[in-house]
Amino acid sequence: MSAIIIMKEKLSQRLRSLKTEFEMGQKLLAEYEEKQCNLRETLPRISGAIQVLEELLA
Repeated sequence: MSAIIIMKEKLSQRLRSLKTEFEMGQKLLAEYEEKQCNLRETLPRISGAIQVLEELLA
C-alpha cells in the first residue's frame, strides 16, 4: 500500500470515529435537556408541597 492510501484510511477511520462521538454527544445533550425540563416542572411542585406541609405543622 502506498502512504497516501494508508493516510486516507486513517483519516476515514478518524472521521467515522468523530461522527459517532458527535452523535452520542447530541443524544446525551438531548437527554440532559429533557431531564432539566422535567426538574424545572417538578421543583416548584415540591416547593409548594413543602410550604403547605410547613403551614399545616405550624
